[in-house]
Amino acid sequence: MTTNLANFAKLELPVAPRRRARPPKRKTRITIYLDDEVLDEFRMRAERTGTGYQTLINAALRTRLAVQEATVAAA
Repeated sequence: MTTNLANFAKLELPVAPRRRARPPKRKTRITIYLDDEVLDEFRMRAERTGTGYQTLINAALRTRLAVQEATVAAA
């Protein structure tokens, strides 16, 4: 039995990689009401593209904000 303990003590275990610190929070959970038709459309697009529908909604809002900002800057 001593031999087993001695072998166990000599056993080299792999070192677990250090966890990186969490990146800063960039999103906030909210509750929002959307028209059923709008949500259905984003869900269908999500199925076709393999992207989450919330990701698509976020991208659409970002695009709209960029267009609006460009329009205001051009005026």
